[in-house]
Amino acid sequence: MKKFLLISFLFFSCSLHAQDVSSSEIELVESTPIETSLGNPGIRNTQAVWLDMFGSAQKSLELEEFYVSNEPGKMLDAVLAAIYKAADRGVKVRLIVDARMYKTYPESVDSLGQHRNIETRRIDFGKIAGGIQHSKYFIVDRKEVFVGSQNFDWRSLEHIHELGLRINNKEIAEVYGDVFDLDWRLAADTTKTEQGISIPHKEYGFPVHIAVAGGESAAITPTYSPIGFIPDSALWDEPAIVHLINGAKHTLTLQFLSYSTRVWKGGTYSVIDNAFRNAAKRGVKVRMIVSDWEKGSEAKNGLKELSALQNIQVAFTAIPEWSGGYISYARVEHLKYIVADGTTFWLGTANCEKSYFYSTRNLGIIGTSAALAGRLAKIFDKSWNSPYKELITPEGKYEPREHGERK
Repeated sequence: MKKFLLISFLFFSCSLHAQDVSSSEIELVESTPIETSLGNPGIRNTQAVWLDMFGSAQKSLELEEFYVSNEPGKMLDAVLAAIYKAADRGVKVRLIVDARMYKTYPESVDSLGQHRNIETRRIDFGKIAGGIQHSKYFIVDRKEVFVGSQNFDWRSLEHIHELGLRINNKEIAEVYGDVFDLDWRLAADTTKTEQGISIPHKEYGFPVHIAVAGGESAAITPTYSPIGFIPDSALWDEPAIVHLINGAKHTLTLQFLSYSTRVWKGGTYSVIDNAFRNAAKRGVKVRMIVSDWEKGSEAKNGLKELSALQNIQVAFTAIPEWSGGYISYARVEHLKYIVADGTTFWLGTANCEKSYFYSTRNLGIIGTSAALAGRLAKIFDKSWNSPYKELITPEGKYEPREHGERK
């Protein structure tokens, strides 16, 4: 009898979760590194959501990804198979990847491009704006989108901590669709430089209010970068993030792969850093997590300076290596999000450095929702309270860790 009741309870719980997801127009999606204590009940895994979305496509599937990297037998295999199946049933598939990263990972892109109903292009954001195509998003039938930190990489599904959002809303799909159309056009002409590019201008009406599981309504606004290469400058990532920080009254929690006030080729960038410092001065409690990849960068000293300030705590997280062996560019927390007062958030594809807002293609979402922001805050707390955290202090000595390809 007890066994029957347990099975019934588990079945009811799973059914309830499925009903919550189906009634929601926005869903938080997570990937966690295997063999870790990270992961949150009630948040679906990235692969499952991607398979659902690709399986539902009827007319079009448009993906703009940093790169595509697959390993036979890994979780991305099934995802790529779902794209091929969509194309086989008549869905028009278009894929844009960063031109420089394509040189490192050409195989899967080339295979996709040889399949019927699939067209691929490479975009050189170095020529266009001086940066890279760093966004990670796709659009299904111009009505549903996915945006998040997840690269189209088998490691992102199995060995990296990632967060994204699945959003069923035509107005948000329109904004991201306009970005895709712009980049598709830019990718077609590899001779284009910044001086020869015409950017279409539009004004959108945001926020939109969409349903969250549990009956709540969330106010959602899409954001993007880089400035100068976006249709609506009112949706630029940087001022949206600063506005979020400036509005915080009690707490700010944030997590990035990288956070730096240093600018490549010299100089400093302090817009967002100053916003956090000012928040701390007015009494807001600020907690920040960055990946241990920053231990070997010039950003380390700036993080140590922040840790000395009142009301600011900064930490590295280091994910242990997999028992199966070393994996390059993996075993890391790669998330990019900010939560203010447990009610408002930004989640996107940009790291907290100048180039991500001024020369590199990125997308994000600003949202006001106690349910979603509360879940993000719990995800932060799980990392903050995990054995993988190491507090940064002004006097601390932090040795870099290997994460690239082994020679």
